[in-house]
Amino acid sequence: MTYRTVTDRSLGATDATGATGATRAALLVLALSLAALAALCLVLRVPMADALVYRAEGAAVADGGDLYGFTVTRWHLPATYPPFAALLFVPAAWLPVPALKAAFAVGNALLLALLVRLSCRFAGIAARPAAWLTATAAGLWLEPVFQTLLFGQINLALTCLVLWDLTRPPGSPGRGLAVGVAAGVKLTPALFLLYALLRGRWREAGTGAAAFAGTVLLGALVLPGASVDFWTRRLYETDRVGKTWIVDNQSLQGLLARLLHTPAPGAAGAVVAGVVAVGGLWTARRAPERWGVLVTALTALLVSPVSWSHHWVWCVPLLAVLVAEGRTRTAAAVAVVFTARTLWLVPHQGELDLHLPWWQQPLASPYALLGLALSAQTATRLRPGAPEGRGELREQPTTARRRPPADQGRGERREQPTTARRQ
Repeated sequence: MTYRTVTDRSLGATDATGATGATRAALLVLALSLAALAALCLVLRVPMADALVYRAEGAAVADGGDLYGFTVTRWHLPATYPPFAALLFVPAAWLPVPALKAAFAVGNALLLALLVRLSCRFAGIAARPAAWLTATAAGLWLEPVFQTLLFGQINLALTCLVLWDLTRPPGSPGRGLAVGVAAGVKLTPALFLLYALLRGRWREAGTGAAAFAGTVLLGALVLPGASVDFWTRRLYETDRVGKTWIVDNQSLQGLLARLLHTPAPGAAGAVVAGVVAVGGLWTARRAPERWGVLVTALTALLVSPVSWSHHWVWCVPLLAVLVAEGRTRTAAAVAVVFTARTLWLVPHQGELDLHLPWWQQPLASPYALLGLALSAQTATRLRPGAPEGRGELREQPTTARRRPPADQGRGERREQPTTARRQ
């Protein structure tokens, strides 16, 4: 008995030592990944142009300037978010530019780690330290995440806000509030409120709608002139955000513009976006919760007039769900799509984006095509007759799900896109 107790304790110590060793190795991998990214940013002299826009928005609020009348950086970038977002950016105006860039770099790295953690919870994966740190180190090189860090964007913050809210237990007090606030900063998360409504979660949808309305009201009270300007005029100026036909834009609008060789797809773009929106929401309503959320995210990215490549940070929870379901080949293929950076390999200087041959079109629109494919696959895998909002996916045969017979053992252009093209 003594021998067995000692042996068990020794095994436990070995396991703990092994786990600690794996964690230390993962920390080293993460440190090397961060160091490589920092060195690359220094070599490229990353301007973090979007962070500078946020800083100028905060300064406009603090100084009483015209929020939608300025442009900053050598690319003449304007403010494009609702007035509520500008209120949140006021602290950025107090920081010197070097400190602001450092804060965005460190903050986005920490937000990626949080997003990986939330994605594991969303997918039902145990977030062991070694795996969590390793996934964070690898996630830095996913093109949407990489571009978010290079531009000093807020995509990771908004995705974490939405995913945190959606992974809370049903009926949690205030569930929907964070989604509503995210929609107040950047309008596209509002589609998740419609998703909650379609799933019959009236209280959650109402809470989110009230939170969104609160952000609009707060913006109107503090910045009445800017609010009128935004909600009656600036919101509808798509070209203010950037040229929709450039490869940076991975929405349906961008895909169709390049495919049809026209800067404005017009009615064709509106019809296709409408069909995809209806089909995506129908699928999201009937699919299991995880895929309902993912399809909603993909639909929002697809139908938005502009979805820059760095908006597609939803690839992180998407990969987590695919891994959790044992669909390793699909996960590997998706990871390749989001790291290959094919959109930057096709000619895209000047107006070359509008003159791509047919065989370069898939390379120029990888995220939009992947989003369409995954949404369609989810729709086709739904079992006929499944209750709406509680749809089931057809079982995918994987080795992990097969139970052994009873008689067997129980074994245990450049990498950094030119911001000037986003005028």
